[in-house]
Amino acid sequence: MKTKIGVYICQCGGNISDYVDVDKVREAVKNEPGVALAKHMMFTCADSSQKEMIDDIKENNLDALVVASCSPKLHLYTFRNVAERAGINQYNYIQVNLREQCSWAHTDKPKDATLKGIGLVRAGIAKVRLSEALEKITISSYNVVTIIGAGVSGMRAAIELADMGTDVYLIEKDHFVGGRPTQMEELFQSKQTGKEIIERLFTEIKKREKIKLFTGAELESLTGNIGNFHAKVKIKPRYIIPGYDKKKLKECIEKCTDEVTDEFNFGLIKRKAIYKNYDKALPDIPVIDKDSFNPDDEFLETYKDCIDLNQKEKILNLKSGAILLCTGFDLYEPNKGEYGYENFEDVITLHQLKRIIELNDNEKLIYNSKEIKRIVFIYCVGSRQTKGENKYCSRFCCTAAIHSSIIIKKEYKDIRCCHIYRDMRTYGKQEILYNEARDQKDMFFKFNEEEPPIIEKEGDNTIVKIKDVLLEGQEIELIPDLVVLVTGMVPRKDTPALANIVKAPIGLDKFFNEVHPKLRPVETVIDGVFIAGSCQGPKNITESINSSLAASAKIHSIISSGEIKLEPIIATINKDTCEWCGKCIEVCDYDAITKTEYNGKSIATVNIALCKGGGMCLPVCPVDAIEITGYSNLEIESMIDAINKEIKIESTEEVTPVDESEHKMKEMPEIWNKILESLKQEQKSIPQIAEDTNLSSPVITYHIMTMVKYGYINPTEMDEMDEFYFYELKK
Repeated sequence: MKTKIGVYICQCGGNISDYVDVDKVREAVKNEPGVALAKHMMFTCADSSQKEMIDDIKENNLDALVVASCSPKLHLYTFRNVAERAGINQYNYIQVNLREQCSWAHTDKPKDATLKGIGLVRAGIAKVRLSEALEKITISSYNVVTIIGAGVSGMRAAIELADMGTDVYLIEKDHFVGGRPTQMEELFQSKQTGKEIIERLFTEIKKREKIKLFTGAELESLTGNIGNFHAKVKIKPRYIIPGYDKKKLKECIEKCTDEVTDEFNFGLIKRKAIYKNYDKALPDIPVIDKDSFNPDDEFLETYKDCIDLNQKEKILNLKSGAILLCTGFDLYEPNKGEYGYENFEDVITLHQLKRIIELNDNEKLIYNSKEIKRIVFIYCVGSRQTKGENKYCSRFCCTAAIHSSIIIKKEYKDIRCCHIYRDMRTYGKQEILYNEARDQKDMFFKFNEEEPPIIEKEGDNTIVKIKDVLLEGQEIELIPDLVVLVTGMVPRKDTPALANIVKAPIGLDKFFNEVHPKLRPVETVIDGVFIAGSCQGPKNITESINSSLAASAKIHSIISSGEIKLEPIIATINKDTCEWCGKCIEVCDYDAITKTEYNGKSIATVNIALCKGGGMCLPVCPVDAIEITGYSNLEIESMIDAINKEIKIESTEEVTPVDESEHKMKEMPEIWNKILESLKQEQKSIPQIAEDTNLSSPVITYHIMTMVKYGYINPTEMDEMDEFYFYELKK
């Protein structure tokens, strides 16, 4: 039991102390059993505060630490490191959440927030008093990574990891690498085509012996844990004999008569059953679409040195220390009739337009045997849906559409482009493109979501009707030769199946979910499973590569030493008490519990590398044989007792210049009372209130916003200069 505990209460620059009286919290807990030191600080996370804590711990020989501040998600490891630098075991530190769980949750009741804060800090003290010194669990690890997806993110991550000394298995479901970038022509900024980028990455991969690339490969199952994953991978055959005669195979392809819709070109053309996605697709080995290939015996005999339809699927068993998901995205496919899609032949998607431009070998842009002179782009198709599933902005679509219009203008000077948009989001350097499109006389029309463009057919003409916001809703009619729907990114269709295999969570948007977008942006809740690129949400190529580099660095830092240290906060089984019932296995999300034999009976056992200490197994155990290290029954019960203990504090002195019955709060910051007093006779602006109260305008603004939110005052009208609102007491 700890007898010299240091307690530090953070003001968080007013985020906590504006609503929780930190002085009263300190006074209430300073005499708790075991507490040797209690103080409050403006920012406990500041370097100066951390140094002060370390000095206090050493000078007072403290043996445990409690910091009451923000969420542990933000600064748990900050203060664990403080404890370790001062000589305290990091698991003898407890963080109490006074901000998100107290001050921010109870801004309308400061006195109650203070009482709750005292209870929370007392609970933290009670828990740390019973805490034990724990050591991290050490397991061995393969310095190998299995990367799922050989698009731009996966290939770049493979190169980075190989250069850092890590072996890589690079698995691509398609028979050709590159993913979506291979369907893109010239890219903004780099001026390279997507195919050129992929070719360069593929060349770099072939130079590195540490990278083993498997195409036509699909992850079938994944077992094990961080440091020791076992992946079962199915390899689909190409039905092409290795070492084939290139001339003979070329002749074979030319004589193949079986054709199917070309998915790579979005159904715009047909491809043969023996094919490559495009002429320079990599690896430079064609593949046979066996389901569509119907050769006669003579054909098979003639080209028996090139093709072998008896090739079988292979199964690879790969061992690795980490898994990196770089599976990319799908493109939104409009519903039939959405803006006339599939009803009118001259309504296509942006990605189809890109392929049309590349496949077109005429001096003029031709589609369906018709010369294209006028193109209308309709933005946000399948993105930012209030009624549909895709609530998010796909981020790249605005830039992609404008960039396409610029390319069109350069190649076909007579084509006019119109852009019908909700909001133009060419962020960062991409704003250059927007200006360039305006300079080339493209027209822009803004619409409201409630009144989207209408596509109609009148004779041979397609009519686009738009109510332009900038023209105060005036309806405009356009008669284009081609309507291009600017569609966004959506999760791949196989994402749920893959998520089920690797146990990685997916978010409400159906993309893979990271632990925290800023603090742990490439990690999932499953240790050892990482994500990068657009499989976790819409990203452009630059952002995808940055994401893959971040994931590579994180993975290397974890597995490269051959050993991994894991959190010791896991479930433990009392072998003597356990009477196998299987209920714990049913509720464990991480498959961390298995059945084993012990002293002639069946009991549960915990895989320490898989267990996350979630605790779902505890309440279902009928004989109470399970505890979580660091969260024992005794510790939890002591916290409950501490919260329930009576709290006695001196009443807060309050300024109450207005009738309390007119307001919802009896306890409010003194500044609020000053503001209410200032507004008692007449409405005033923020500068006028600041002058009355001798407080700065920024301080008044901060509190005014909160008082409006909770219904104490109302904004009324602007002053004569239209600079400031007037505020009055709510009637």
